[in-house]
Amino acid sequence: MKFFLDTANLDDIKHYAAMGLLDGVTTNPSLVAKTGKSLKQVITEICEVVDGPISAEVISTDKKGMIAEGLELAKIHKNVTIKVPLTEDGLGACRELAQQNIKVNVTLCFTSVQALLAAKAGATFISPFIGRLDDLGQMGLELIEDIREIYDNYAFPTEILVASVRSPQHVRFAAKIGADVCTVPPKVIGQLMKHPLTDTGLAQFLKDHEKSSE
Repeated sequence: MKFFLDTANLDDIKHYAAMGLLDGVTTNPSLVAKTGKSLKQVITEICEVVDGPISAEVISTDKKGMIAEGLELAKIHKNVTIKVPLTEDGLGACRELAQQNIKVNVTLCFTSVQALLAAKAGATFISPFIGRLDDLGQMGLELIEDIREIYDNYAFPTEILVASVRSPQHVRFAAKIGADVCTVPPKVIGQLMKHPLTDTGLAQFLKDHEKSSE
């Protein structure tokens, strides 16, 4: 499974990229706003660090505006993936951008039939938001299972990009289901490395080493 980092913070991106853990990055307007920089500057800087798909989200809500924004963003770098919402206009924009060989990430997906439509429109990635479904008392990971089954039934090339990830358990089960990508915030990717037995084991090894060196 691929790991994307869900952030616009360049320090975090550099940190995890240096460890060889990142296959791409996802951003959104809220994350970009926190940097105090323009979207173009943020995406340009990220593309210089990570050699993989970098999602840049459009602001327009109409098809024509999304396509215009997408074409401009795609000029920044070959790895830029245009992020559009799963609306009628978004699917229309996805289709036209995909036909021009521009990668598209269709976001804000909450049902498997929405994911089916995105795949038929030519989406490179579909982004189901599992954490937000969990917040409503639904089982977000069941959505991933449904999409995986549907995509496999018809050999759709669209990759399942699990979004709104809240915990290591989300990552674990998404990987078991067979999701193609998890996009995780820096906090969660850090949690994936942690276990108390790792810490206590290392402490014991060091303690034993000190005794043997006396």
